[in-house]
Amino acid sequence: MAVEESGGQLSEQARGKLEDELATLRERRRTLVAAIRDQESDVGDRADEANALESGDELAAVDERIRAVTDLLAGGPGDTPAGQVPDGTTATLRFDDGTEQTVRAVAITEEIATRQQGATVTTDSPLGLALAGHHTGDTISYSTPDGEVRARIISLEFPENGR
Repeated sequence: MAVEESGGQLSEQARGKLEDELATLRERRRTLVAAIRDQESDVGDRADEANALESGDELAAVDERIRAVTDLLAGGPGDTPAGQVPDGTTATLRFDDGTEQTVRAVAITEEIATRQQGATVTTDSPLGLALAGHHTGDTISYSTPDGEVRARIISLEFPENGR
């Protein structure tokens, strides 16, 4: 189990993966900062300027992920990002072909147990995002590699601390 039952604490496995990712991100950040400094000291052409801008964008993305991983390791973040359902939301859906499926939305992929991969989505996946702002009885649609999918929300349950 990736998350302990009491208080939503990260499992040791999930915590280890996040700590490894954080170490990798910090090393990538050091490399990017060094590369940007080198680019700043060189006088170059427009291609060099484009590379510097690209490196700056990548650095911003790495910094954002470092903040997110640090928040997760600290037991946060306390707020659900706008446009997403809270971590731990469970939804039962009825698709246009008549099939029903219950899915659980999680904030990080490390929380998805191997045996639950088919019934778990991330909160920022197309389905996870489609659930945001909706209620039981609503019809949602979202894009998949096979095309647009429509489903009716049969039930939508938020975690106790999520909404």
